Amino acid sequence: MKILDRYLGKAVIGGTLMTMAVLLPLLGFFILADEMGQVGENGYVLSDALLFVALSMPRYAYQLFPIATLIGALIGLGALASSSELVAMRAAGVSISRIVLAAFKAGSLLAVVAVATGEGIAPEAEQKALQLRSEAQSGQVTLKTQHGFWARDGNSYINIREILSGATLRDISIFEFDDGQQLILATHAREARYEEGRWLLEGISRSRISEEGVDVQRLRSTDWESLLDPALLRVVVVEPHVLPIWSLWRYVRFMTASGQEPGAYEVAMWNKLVHPFLILAMIFLSIPILFGSARSTGIGMRVFVGVVVGIGFYLVSRTFSYLALLYGLSAWAASVLPPLLFILGGLWVLRRIG
Repeated sequence: MKILDRYLGKAVIGGTLMTMAVLLPLLGFFILADEMGQVGENGYVLSDALLFVALSMPRYAYQLFPIATLIGALIGLGALASSSELVAMRAAGVSISRIVLAAFKAGSLLAVVAVATGEGIAPEAEQKALQLRSEAQSGQVTLKTQHGFWARDGNSYINIREILSGATLRDISIFEFDDGQQLILATHAREARYEEGRWLLEGISRSRISEEGVDVQRLRSTDWESLLDPALLRVVVVEPHVLPIWSLWRYVRFMTASGQEPGAYEVAMWNKLVHPFLILAMIFLSIPILFGSARSTGIGMRVFVGVVVGIGFYLVSRTFSYLALLYGLSAWAASVLPPLLFILGGLWVLRRIG
């Protein structure tokens, strides 16, 4: 049986890799075409757009894994069905459940690769892509470290420890230098908000440094004349689906503790938790499609059915996500119910043909 498992697993993995090799370059071409509309803005050139697309690919690969696995399983196992190898396996006493188990073993390996890509590679690559594009378009140099977000604004250096959605900053330090690179003013603010085209600092402690000494001034609030573009903050405040699970979990806890609605972050966290099992669910769905169509259906038709099922799952999944965000449906239910419904449909088909 180990030989059979390896043989079926090789077909599933080979078909998935082939599907990814077709879908990713095609998707990259469309992303590059969209980026071309921004090429020429300030210092954003074609090489920057190409690098942005390349760094964005891990995230799209992670998102494509379930549909690629479904299509790949249909291609790999469909080739075996077309050559009557699956029929021979059934005639030799191999049950459908045994074939599903063998495919699941290959799917488990694919799920591990997907998690490693989505949780390890994609967030860092996406962050770097957004940073490079924002720096090229705005001309401002930025850096994200364990000590917060750093940006340069003329002769000023800005350190922001916490960036919230809605262009709200917390724990901000601003260091201003003269032309001789001597520190002349150090400002710390508890919070900053961008309102009506300007920054407003609150809870300010300002230290002016001169040859006579240090003059400390405390203010409740004041305007901050800075060229720091709020759009640049999206380099740090990225979309929820880009963040790794542990970051989403911390953000959900923070928002809940501060009385805010976690909303999209909670839905994204549960979607990521379900994602590895979704890959296995897609492999399971390929089995009833294969045995339901028998040998008379070509690979092209199977791939078409796989694409239709994948699009259908995407639409159902997005619908449940919107129900969670707009009508208070539980985030875990919005993530678990779509694959569960499709698995139940697959079981029904298998029961009909079994």
